[in-house]
Amino acid sequence: MTDISASLGQLGISEEQVDLLHVATEFCRDKSPVEDVRKLIETDRGYDEKVWSEIAELGWLGIAVPEEFGGSGLGVGEIVPIAEQMGRALMATPFIPATVAGQLLAKAGTERQKEEVLPALAAGERFATTAFGEPGDDMAALGENEAGGFLVSGTTRLVEYAADADLIILAFSHGGSRQLALVERSALPGEALRREAIIDDTRRAYELRLDTFEVAGDAVLDPDKVEEALAHADMVGALLYAADMVGGTFRVVDYTADYLRTRKQFEKVIGSFQALKHPLVDAFIGHERARSHLYAAAHSFGDQGRGEVAVRMAKAQGEKAYAYAADRAIQFHGGFGFTYDCDAGLHRRRAIWNATRYGDARAQKRRLAELLF
Repeated sequence: MTDISASLGQLGISEEQVDLLHVATEFCRDKSPVEDVRKLIETDRGYDEKVWSEIAELGWLGIAVPEEFGGSGLGVGEIVPIAEQMGRALMATPFIPATVAGQLLAKAGTERQKEEVLPALAAGERFATTAFGEPGDDMAALGENEAGGFLVSGTTRLVEYAADADLIILAFSHGGSRQLALVERSALPGEALRREAIIDDTRRAYELRLDTFEVAGDAVLDPDKVEEALAHADMVGALLYAADMVGGTFRVVDYTADYLRTRKQFEKVIGSFQALKHPLVDAFIGHERARSHLYAAAHSFGDQGRGEVAVRMAKAQGEKAYAYAADRAIQFHGGFGFTYDCDAGLHRRRAIWNATRYGDARAQKRRLAELLF
């Protein structure tokens, strides 16, 4: 296969993205060999704190954070090459949820919240995650106190890396509208978090259950900016998970091609058989199609109307490509492909998890139909 950075100019990728792609490719390859990924799977945390610190030192957590709050002031599209290479290496980090949380705070935080918290998030001194679901699935505020705070009760599931985050941006409903609050994880009751079993062993997720938890008034984000911020966060999450899937697809195709070039059956290399060769070509074409959609979405991110269409197309295409490539990889490896020792299984489970985040292909297509017709 050609190198993943080939023909970048044809995709309209910026110089910043090209530079980040080269750095991220080398970093993720060196810091996330599959042997290390498998070791991290057996740990409670699920990621390497040292590698996370190195990611922070590279400035990746502040790429799309405004300069006045300690970031680089670049666009969300510049983060795509990093997420792509993390997917290629099956890297286990809270990078995507932390990035989404930072964007949510940048969009809806009060000036005081942004001044106090965003620089620490951009520098990697602290990290935040998000606890919100679909509209209507949020926790509920049972009442409002004199200081403008709320008593919040309810359950939010699949909160990524909640046990290790310093801060959680919590969504809840009040008076028919959605609200967001920046909550210190250490302030939660001891029994509030419960680790959930998820299909992707390279990720961690928790159920957050609260019962009349007091949210201070100064922890509440700007209510006038919440809906716009949530819509933005939805697009950021969809784009970055699409990038993760595109990177994973490349790795699966490459991994399977290597196997087909070396495994022999009936005294022939099995890659010479059309029944295996043609589906692998289809998987490669799927990767190229998904990657084109991905960088088109990165380029147009934030454009009114056009940007959302591009992101939703990229998410749907990434899911399709990753699922197909991983399925073929499992089948082509024969009996070994169905064992835990085969890397194809790790990719298939990651593909399933990624598909559920910020809307699967079916949900994306429904929204695309509303936007386009």
